[in-house]
Amino acid sequence: MTRAELAVVGAGAAGLYVALCAAAQGAQVALISATSLAQTASYWAQGGLAAALSEEDSARRHQDDTERAGRGLVRASAAAVLCEEAPERVRDLERLGVHFDRDSGGRLSLGLEGGHSLRRVVHSGGSATGRRVVRQLSALAAQEPLIEVLEHARADSLLLLDGRCVGVGCDDGRVVRARAVAVCAGGAAALWARTTNPPGSLGSGMLLAHRAGAQLADLEFLQFHPTAVIGVPGREGFLVTEAIRGEGATLLDAHGERFVDELAPRDEVSRAINELLERTGERSVSLDMRAVDPAMFPNVVGALAEAGLDVTRELIPVAPAAHYMMGGITTDLHARSTLPGLYAVGESACTGLHGANRLASNSLSECFVFGCRAALAALGEPGVAAEAQTTAVTFAGEVAQPTRSALWEYAGLVRTRAGLEALLDDPYPLAGLIAACALAREESRGAHLRGDFPRTDTALDGMHTIIEPAGEVRFERWL
Repeated sequence: MTRAELAVVGAGAAGLYVALCAAAQGAQVALISATSLAQTASYWAQGGLAAALSEEDSARRHQDDTERAGRGLVRASAAAVLCEEAPERVRDLERLGVHFDRDSGGRLSLGLEGGHSLRRVVHSGGSATGRRVVRQLSALAAQEPLIEVLEHARADSLLLLDGRCVGVGCDDGRVVRARAVAVCAGGAAALWARTTNPPGSLGSGMLLAHRAGAQLADLEFLQFHPTAVIGVPGREGFLVTEAIRGEGATLLDAHGERFVDELAPRDEVSRAINELLERTGERSVSLDMRAVDPAMFPNVVGALAEAGLDVTRELIPVAPAAHYMMGGITTDLHARSTLPGLYAVGESACTGLHGANRLASNSLSECFVFGCRAALAALGEPGVAAEAQTTAVTFAGEVAQPTRSALWEYAGLVRTRAGLEALLDDPYPLAGLIAACALAREESRGAHLRGDFPRTDTALDGMHTIIEPAGEVRFERWL
């Protein structure tokens, strides 16, 4: 038994920052990591942090871009929080020792990515941002005496006392009692057969929270990244960052012609690629980055070179792949779930920030903005008596290949009623919850495209899909 004021599940960007913010307040933290530190999904993140840092930019302009990309479903209050507080989180990361890229004059280098109206994305080491940020935060967490790191421990139960979450249990028998638990366990995109995510991104944190009594929301909105490598041995699903298109890379069809605005929001680009591939029978389109300075993206260039592809001379075969889930554990603007004592941050959470289609590089910013808020709010939860008797709610499911194939086929870029109904009884429960959300939303919006309901229903503007703990699905408007 470990006692702490805050238990954090997951040691990616969100979990590390929550832990460090809580420790900075003098709190004892237990940080639970299924892997060794610095081996999480965040480590592989190539995108940067979106923040209004230039003189010509503003939080309002950033929010406008976020809402435009989110296709009428962005929670305006969540977007306002992110866009107003992201610049300070960037400065705080710099104080913590993260070195962001700067130009020859010492100013932050700001990148342009899809859906942004101007340059506002900061990177560290070009496309190695996730690696450098997570590495630095992991080092700080490992050295912080107030943070106890439980490596190679997978959370498989939540402890409940009188309707409140007061701790977490792990599959190795370790138990943490705390005044609050923050779930920062990442998303669920690895449930799809073709994905950019590492194998552990299966939505286990979402399912565990739901089993314990928390609402989930917007599970039908799974973003497909348009430029994942395909057909290159050893690099299948490798994500080629959108920042490369921001620096001039183009997408070409089989005749070498451009067919889409490369810097449109991701749902538009993915849909254009998918429609082209279905029409032509081709397996991929080509990403041409021969005119892009390879020194700007050393990890992309190096990874593809290891697979025998010289991006300075050859085209990169790409196609959409499951990448990021906009839905998750329903939270308020301080990361509180609907289950008292349980918080969620990052891709595990659904604040409504991303709406139906996440704006590029808002996800890392979200980890830090709402991670700071979560740490401060969680420490205000009441303490728990050491002798209190708790109830453990457990979930530890396995995902088989048929589930991944079924999600790709029936809940991929295009969905229909018949396909979604086939998913309802899938052995992995999150697949059925995803299908239930997608069935309820009889329209096409952002990352959710119904072949049988191809139009957007304006009556559903601002309406989020809620799944109650008992399984009821309904719509709710968030302010």
